[in-house]
Amino acid sequence: MLLPADSLAPEWLTVPDDANDLADGVWPASAVRDADGVLDIAGVSATALARTYGTPLQVLDEDEVRGRARRFRLAFDRAAAANSTTAQVYYAGKAFLCTTIARWMVDEGLRVDVCTGGELAVALAAGVAPASLGFHGNNKSVAELERAVEVGVGTIIVDSAIEIERLAAITARTGASQRVLVRVISGVHAETHDFLATAHEDQKFGFPLPEAEKAVARIREIPGLVFAGLHCHIGSQIFGVAGFRESASRVLDLHATLLEGGPVPQLNLGGGFGIAYTRVDDPTPIEELADAIVASVAEGCAARGIPVPALSFEPGRAIVGTAGVTLYEVGTTKDVTVATGAVRRYVSVDGGMSDNARPALYGAQYSARLASRAGSGEPRLSRVVGKHCESGDIVVDHEYLPDDLVPGDLLAVPATGAYCVPLASNYNHVPRPPVIAVRDGHSTVIVRGETVDDVLARDAGIDGAKAPEGDQ
Repeated sequence: MLLPADSLAPEWLTVPDDANDLADGVWPASAVRDADGVLDIAGVSATALARTYGTPLQVLDEDEVRGRARRFRLAFDRAAAANSTTAQVYYAGKAFLCTTIARWMVDEGLRVDVCTGGELAVALAAGVAPASLGFHGNNKSVAELERAVEVGVGTIIVDSAIEIERLAAITARTGASQRVLVRVISGVHAETHDFLATAHEDQKFGFPLPEAEKAVARIREIPGLVFAGLHCHIGSQIFGVAGFRESASRVLDLHATLLEGGPVPQLNLGGGFGIAYTRVDDPTPIEELADAIVASVAEGCAARGIPVPALSFEPGRAIVGTAGVTLYEVGTTKDVTVATGAVRRYVSVDGGMSDNARPALYGAQYSARLASRAGSGEPRLSRVVGKHCESGDIVVDHEYLPDDLVPGDLLAVPATGAYCVPLASNYNHVPRPPVIAVRDGHSTVIVRGETVDDVLARDAGIDGAKAPEGDQ
């Protein structure tokens, strides 16, 4: 039944036949409803998870993460072998990194990509071999670079002329030898939010193609640096392969030119592979991505008369994103009449932008479903909002939820495995939630949740605490 609020719905959102359904591809493959209509993930019910750990709660399906990591590795291995080369898959830790996930990646044959000293510390604490790490970042400090060289990070992706000189000084002082890739800007603009697109010229990452050749020449002059190849990343949440094809073609022109001055062993084409956040999203299957991208590189190399380099890729979101589901408890509901006369239902939950900043940052769209039972009411256009003191604290902008939803119900938001935990904050002094891995009917804490005491522990004014000398 269409309600007056339907005039507020975006064109892509249609009224579902069943407001309790779980759209294929948006949820972990293990997500089902049990006989009582309760959401179940990997054999663990949402109600049991909420009773044990409270809400908000980030739930991660371990088998979903491992399975997608394995699919990426096998797909790129097969595609590379079919085109007479090899491929390495790095897990992009910025999507969500903790020691447990890092170990899962190593178990599945992946390497790990980090972009700060903190992420490097997590990977090392997990026991990841330094030689299998890649280190990104547009402003790596001297201390971060010194640590990376000291532990033997496999590859540092250099992002500026200043960074090259920092590495030159470090390797000269220590006598170390360090492999580096040069990050280049291909000029291919991903069809995504401007803040997610990283290959257009007017942004902070990498060297424009004309300047990259000079950067490589400088690296080749430095005894302690080993030029290992080029790196390019065109953005995030990308569907299809057209952007990857065009970017690879432009970078291969530079690659071919650089071969005249010495070897260029590796080409890293980054990541950015998209996932489904709503039922209308249609991400490209992993195997199709691998086959098409690697074949386009091989074709480009053949056209230029050069050998196919070793290839590298950096999926992150596409490995962990779909595996994550966030559970909230509904606190209040409110019907608001807007200027057109239509009525929008606001559903407030006990989390928000402190555990998922993406809607506020990027206008990201999500889905939601009642998780503690099956609703019996008609689909009602709703907006799920958080508890923070911001009008932009939106969790799910547009979704059809059963109109019998009431305070105390559990609400589940899928596809929250990537970028929610890393971007989490203590805004309004709200503690960050725990992360729970589920597998075969069991649940395990992999990131402990915070308490209010944890949040207050940093406040130097409590209990007469005195600030350190020099900081007053």
